[in-house]
Amino acid sequence: MSLIDEVNKRRTFAIISHPDAGKTTLTEKLLLYGGAIHLAGSVKARKTAKHAVSDWMEIEKQRGISVTSSVLQFDYEGHHINILDTPGHQDFSEDTYRTLMAADSAVMLIDVAKGVEEQTKKLFRVCRERQIPIFTFVNKIDRFGRNPFDLMDEIENILGIRAYPMNWPLGINGNYEGIYDRTTSSIELFAKDMNHGQQKLASAKGSADDPAFKALLSDDVHRSLVDDIELLDAAGDEFDLKKVKNGTLTPMFFGSAMTNFGVKLFLEKFLELAPKPQPRKTKEGSVEPTSEQFTSFIFKIQANMNPQHHDRIVFMRICSGKFEKGMTVTHRQSGKPVRLMQPQQFLATERTMIDEAWPGDIIGVFDSSSLGVGDTLYDGKRQVTFADFPTFPAELFARIRAKDSLKRKQFLKGMTQLAQEGAVQIYENPGSMESYIVGAVGQLQFEVLEYRLLHEYGVTLEMNRLPYSVARWIYSETKDYKELKNIDSAMVVKDHKQRTVLLITNEWQANWIVERNPDFIFCQRPDELPLEDN
Repeated sequence: MSLIDEVNKRRTFAIISHPDAGKTTLTEKLLLYGGAIHLAGSVKARKTAKHAVSDWMEIEKQRGISVTSSVLQFDYEGHHINILDTPGHQDFSEDTYRTLMAADSAVMLIDVAKGVEEQTKKLFRVCRERQIPIFTFVNKIDRFGRNPFDLMDEIENILGIRAYPMNWPLGINGNYEGIYDRTTSSIELFAKDMNHGQQKLASAKGSADDPAFKALLSDDVHRSLVDDIELLDAAGDEFDLKKVKNGTLTPMFFGSAMTNFGVKLFLEKFLELAPKPQPRKTKEGSVEPTSEQFTSFIFKIQANMNPQHHDRIVFMRICSGKFEKGMTVTHRQSGKPVRLMQPQQFLATERTMIDEAWPGDIIGVFDSSSLGVGDTLYDGKRQVTFADFPTFPAELFARIRAKDSLKRKQFLKGMTQLAQEGAVQIYENPGSMESYIVGAVGQLQFEVLEYRLLHEYGVTLEMNRLPYSVARWIYSETKDYKELKNIDSAMVVKDHKQRTVLLITNEWQANWIVERNPDFIFCQRPDELPLEDN
C-alpha cells in the first residue's frame, strides 16, 4: 500500500471518563469485537478470575482502577486501530493529558445514572482546547438510569457541545431491551447475557417496520420509541460531519460495555466517522501525515513492563513518513543520532515485533535513558520540533528516602526511572544526597510510587509529608535565587533540569513572596519560563 493508503486506514483515539464509568471495560469489549481477544476480562473480577487486558500492573488488578495509560492495537474491517486507554482518576491527569496529545479523536464515556461528572468536565476541556473530535458513549444502560433527553441537555448545557444521538435505547424508565439505529431505521434486540460480557452478545436485528419486531416490543415501548424519534427528528440537531471534526458536535451512542449491549454498533459507526491521522503543529510550522519525512514524538515512557528484565520502553506517536526497523533518526533535544531498535506494537503488555509502521501508529522501542517525554525524533535535514508538554502543578509534597541505606543504588535507579515516566515530580534538595522531594497531584500517586518502588526495585520507603501546597519556578536575568527575600517559610529545590523551584505553604504566602521580589519572575509551570531557562 502507498503512504496515503496506510494513513487512511489508521484510527488513533483515546478513551476518557470519570473513574468507574466503565472506560477500561469498554476498551476490553472493543478488543473482543475487533477479534483481538476471544474472552473479555472483568476490571473488578467479581464474576471471573480473568482481569482486563489493559490493566496490566499488579496494583491495577488489585484495586480495579487504571493508574497508567495502556496502548492496544488491532485490525478490524480494513482499519488499523490504536486505542489509548487512559487513567480516569484525577491524580493521574497528567498521564491522561500526555496521552491525549497522541490521539486524533476521543471517546467520552458517561455513566447513564450519573451523567457528566467532574473529571469528565476537566478531560473534555483538554479535548476542546486541542479541537479533538469527541464521540460520546452513554454506558451502563443495562441498569436503571436517567432519561436520555436529560443526558443530552446536560452534555449541551454543561460541556457546551451539541449532541446527535446515532442510536436510541428501546425501553421505558431505564428498563431497556435493545437499540434503535437512527441511520438505518433498524432495531436490534439483545439476548439476556449469562456470561457477564465475556463473549459477544447474541442479538436479533431487523427493520423497525417489521411486524415480527413490533410484536416483540410492548405497546408502551413501541409508542415511546415512535414519540422519541419524532421529537429528535423535529427538534434535534442535524448530523454534520464537519461539526464533528471541529469538535462542536458529538455523535452520541447508548450501550452497556459490561454486557456488550450496543458495542458492535458503536465500533462500526465510530470507525466510519472518526478522523484519520491529522496534521501536527510544530514550532517550525506543521507536519502533514502524508509527508515522506519521518517524524514522531514521545508521549509516554514505561519502566519494568517486563519485571524480569527491568526494561524501559519509550512510546512514540508517528506523525508522518514511514517507520522502518533499525532506522537512524535525529533526537531533536540532544541533536544526536539515535538508532531505533526492536520496534514493537502492543496489546497492553503483549508485544509484537514489527518491521514498519505508519502515521497514526503508536510504537515502542527500547531505550536506556537518553530519551524523555515530549522529545522529538525525525529523519532528514529539515529540523522538526514538536511542542513541549505542559506540566501539571503539584499540590502535595513529601520527603522520601530508602529505609535501608544498603538499597540506595536501587532507590536512586527507581526514582530516576519513575521520574522519567512522569509518574511523580521529583526535586533535589540542595545539600541532601540521601533523599528526594516528591511532588504529586493527588495522594494516590504517592501510594503507587511506594508500591512500585517496593515491588519493582525492592526498596521500602520512609515518607514524610511536607507542609507545602504550591510550587513556583523562579527566574531572574540579574540576580541569584539566594537574593530572594522573605522566603524563610519556603523550601528551595531543583527540578530535573536543575531549574530553581520554591515550595510554598499556600497561595497567600506565594503572593506575599512575589510582591516582595519584583526582580524575579515566578511561574506556575516550567514551560512558562523564558526560553533561555526553559
